[in-house]
Parts: sequence; structure tokens; C-alpha cells
Amino acid sequence: MPLGARVTPKGVFFRVWAPDRKTVDVIVGDKAYPLHSRPNGYFEALIPHLKAGTLYEYSLDQKDNYPDPCSRYQPEGPHRPSLVIDPDAFCWTDHAWKGLQMPGQVFYEMHVGTFTSEGTFDAALQKLAYLEKLGITVIEVMPVNEWAGRWNWGYDGVNLYSPSHTYGDSESFKRFVNRAHTLGLGVILDVVYNHLGPDECYLDRFTKHYFNRRLKTEWGAALDFSSPHSFGVREFFVQNACYWISEFHLDGLRLDATQNIYDTSPTHILADLSQSARRAAGKKSIIITAENEPQQVQCLLPISEGGYGFDALWSDDFHHSSRVVLTNKHDAYYSDYRGMPQEFISVLKRNFLYQGQTSQWQRKFRGSPTEGHPASSFIFYLQNHDQIANSLEGKRVHQLTSPGRYRAITALWLLSPQAPFFFMGQEWSAKTPFLYFVDHKPELANRIRKGRHAFLSQFPDCASSEAQKKLADPSAEETFLHSKLQWDHQDLYGPYYKLHRDLLRIRRTDSVLSGKTRHSIDGAVLGPQQLVIRFFGSKGDRLLVLNWGQTRHQEPCAEPLLAPLRDSRWTLLWNSEESLYQGSGKKYPQMTITWDLPAESAWLYGTTY
Repeated sequence: MPLGARVTPKGVFFRVWAPDRKTVDVIVGDKAYPLHSRPNGYFEALIPHLKAGTLYEYSLDQKDNYPDPCSRYQPEGPHRPSLVIDPDAFCWTDHAWKGLQMPGQVFYEMHVGTFTSEGTFDAALQKLAYLEKLGITVIEVMPVNEWAGRWNWGYDGVNLYSPSHTYGDSESFKRFVNRAHTLGLGVILDVVYNHLGPDECYLDRFTKHYFNRRLKTEWGAALDFSSPHSFGVREFFVQNACYWISEFHLDGLRLDATQNIYDTSPTHILADLSQSARRAAGKKSIIITAENEPQQVQCLLPISEGGYGFDALWSDDFHHSSRVVLTNKHDAYYSDYRGMPQEFISVLKRNFLYQGQTSQWQRKFRGSPTEGHPASSFIFYLQNHDQIANSLEGKRVHQLTSPGRYRAITALWLLSPQAPFFFMGQEWSAKTPFLYFVDHKPELANRIRKGRHAFLSQFPDCASSEAQKKLADPSAEETFLHSKLQWDHQDLYGPYYKLHRDLLRIRRTDSVLSGKTRHSIDGAVLGPQQLVIRFFGSKGDRLLVLNWGQTRHQEPCAEPLLAPLRDSRWTLLWNSEESLYQGSGKKYPQMTITWDLPAESAWLYGTTY
């Protein structure tokens, strides 16, 4: 790691970028050690006799002291001294782990601070075997960077190299990753390279060149990746990506809000970062996924074709259509969706719904064509941290709909060819909310509360003063505590767990579904709230019939996709109405002259000769 504090046999080597400063000293206790000025604003020096475990700060122009921008650990938070860490001190046991590739992955999003009552990496580590048994293959850890305050939902990081001290000691994240690999689970980290937290971020004390204040994001000034002085900014963030991959053995990254990362350089910072992270991984294969609200497939293109070389993108379209079906509401940014059967057929076959059409809500073109990209390069979800926390009461999606309708949409979600993505607690239908929580100083906290009220006002149900009284105070301790999963008070292996477990097992082991692509499926609308998806295989087909409306008597059955293969018949493989899922236990639709489709249900058939 060229920046930060590096332990050597002769002492500790320090290097920092501070082009706006004349002098930089390393402060250890009451002693000051001067760093030598180098070209382009860098300062560095080897300080003999220092070792791992040393607390230090940087003194800028012999005035104020600040923590290292590349500190590996902040034992007392972002305002206090940094700790010298020897990354080679940890004893890894995952030498046989080969990394990840996108096909076949099932993601699970985890906020460490609320995943367990303890809110630590070591406590979360104890639950990994449970997730592996469910069928999860990749843990996506929400941002863990050190932040201001006692709790944060993760997107206000200020020390991008330091895992939060509230989650454990300096090696706790490594223990978590090592244990995951032992169980066959991959771990990727959600990283935020579009903005930094609004409090106790000291980068601009070292130089004003980190930010381009002419460009704005939703969270303030944009980071500067393309000005004449941006080389130091680029090194800081590219090195950060490499750091997580190499020192923490992570299997990849999820990049937050990439549409707000601006760069006019010949090589975009995202392409630079992607290439560098893969080099840092060595022989291990990693995956890089991204949130990109405009749905720009450029993110997935090879770097040689002007892309960024990512492996997968989130598909908001699938979530938004599902949300409309589950809640019967399509206001604000859901107004571009109707939750009609054809939307689901189209998104399964084409990954995105918006591929260049005009968005009614945004009043501009949205999306780009996905032809040539496999289904495994798109991540489908029914909920995530954003969609739950950015609501009035932080409710989970199963609480906003009927059990039958949720089971039916879940079947479509988990049997689709795209990569499924869980939000923590979804597997057992957790009743605890996931609220937006931060811990900032009173003046900033008040501005954040007002911003939350303004954001939610786009939804008619949330706009009234009466409704907004229900909005939890982001800075209140109870908001954070109420968001913690309650493992001791849940039926961890109850009907929802069995539903998700069984569908994931079918997805993984069925000879047709396990090898499916979006080009080997077709679909048809059977009614206003009914559809059929057919999966074609070399030795047989699968048929998924869905009804999220009322019971439907299907006659005549003129749809060709309902026809079995020659000399074969359809046999029921699975249905959502089984009593173990708390379904009605109804008999499955008979494949005769007519079909009776029970209300709010899903039925999977296979070919029998």
C-alpha cells in the first residue's frame, strides 16, 4: 500500500498526499517526526524503532493534528489518533479459496451493526453457517468505514481504509471473511466512492483537490477525478479498492451510486479501479457489482470497448414492478410501472424494462439495451437497504402485502435466471424495521431530519404532517436499536425460511433451472394478474404458472406455452400453497381441458414421459 503507514523490518514507513501543506510531521505521543517533501505534494519518511500498535497523527504545518487519511484502524473513532497495523500479522487459513464468478451466486445484504444484538463482526460470524444452510453464496456487507457518531447505516464513511471500531478490533473483519471462506461463502464489500460523510472528514485539511465543488451529487460536492491535480485523488480511491481485496481477502466490491462518480479522463476512474482491483486479487477471481440508477450497461462492457469491466448491475426495474404488485401502489418513482404480467416476462427475458425509453417520472430517457449480456450480470431483489430505510416506517415488503402474493412473487424472483439478492432477515420474514439511522451533531442532525421529510413528501401517503409524525428520528438511539434483528424472538426455521430454502434448492439442483439463461425462457400473459414462464431444457421443460390475483378459471387454454412436449405430460414439482409455507394446502391446478388457478399462488411443473 503506497499510502498510509507500512510496517517494515526497520520501522514504519509513512506516506501521505498533502499538496496544500508546507510541512507534515508524524506525532507519536509528545514526539514529532518530520516527513520529507517529495514531488507532486507527497510527504514520506521511514521512522526507525516504531512498530505495529503505535498510535500516531499527522501535524499539518506544525499546527493542527489529524488522523491518517489512509489509517487502517481508528480505535477511538475518526477524530482520534490512528493505529499502525501490520497486515501480515493475521493468520489466514483460506489458501485454497479460489474466489467468485457471477453465475450461480445468491447474495445476502448485511448491515453488521444491526445484524445481531451485539452489532459486531464476531457476532455476525456465528450466523454464517445458518446462511450457508439456507443457500446463500455471497455476503454483501454494507459499508463498514469509520464514521462520525455511535451508529450509522454505513453511507457516511470518513475513514475509507478503517473498518469501524464499533464493529470490533482491527482483525475482526478478517476473522469474518476467513470463516466465510471456510464455509464456502464469498464476501464482497459495499464501497462508497461518490461522496464522503458530512462530519469529521478531514481530507480537505490535507488538500482542497479532493472535491470538485462545481459538480454536485445528492450528498454534496462530487469527488474530483479529472482535474490536473486529481492524480492523488485517483490513487487514494484506486488504492482503497485494492486494499480491501488484498489485505482482507474480499471476493469483490459493490459500488454505490456509480452515476454520481464523474470523470472526463481518457480512462474513467471506474475502469481504472476495476482493472486495478483484479490485479490486486492475483489468481483469485473477484466480482464487481454496481448500483447505477440510470441503468447504463456501459458499466458491464469490457474496458477495451469503453466500458468499466464490471460483472453485474442491480435491476431496479424488477424491484419496482414487484413492489407495485405487492402493494397495489405506483406513486412517485414507481409511477413508471404498473406491475402487469408482461412487465415480468419482459424483465426476465431482457434484464431491464427501461432500455432507452422516456421515463414518465424523470422526464428523460432512461436505461440502455442489455442484448449480449447474460442474466447472471443482473441482480434481482424484492427489497434492499435503500427501499426499506427510505420509507415512512422502515417496513419490510412482506409486511406490505398478503402472504400468498408474497409467496407467488418470491417464486418468480428465486426461479428467474438473474442473480437473487436477499436483505438480512428476509429469509425468516423478520418483523423488525430497518430504519434510516445516523448519529450526528445537533445542527447537522436537524438538517438531516428536514431532508428526510422533504424526500418522503414525493409519496402522497407520506406527505401529510400527520403521516410524517410517524417518521423515526434518524439520530435517536431507539431508531438504531429498533432496527436490530431479533434472533432470539424469531422462528428461524419457520414457513418463510422453508419457502426460501426450498426455492433456492430447486434453483441450484434442478437439471433445467440450474443451467437456465434468459434466452432459454419464454412467457405469456394468461390474464390481468396471471402469467406463465416456460424454461426450455434439452431433456425436458419446466413451467411456472403464477397468479397474484383472484382464483381464475382458465378456459380455453389456447396458449401454446401450456402444451407439454410430445409424448409427455406435466407433473407438479412444487407449489406455494403447501401447508409447510402456511399456504392453504389446496390441490394443484389440473392439466386437463381447463385450468383453475388458485388465488395468489405459484405452481412449478416438470416434464414426465
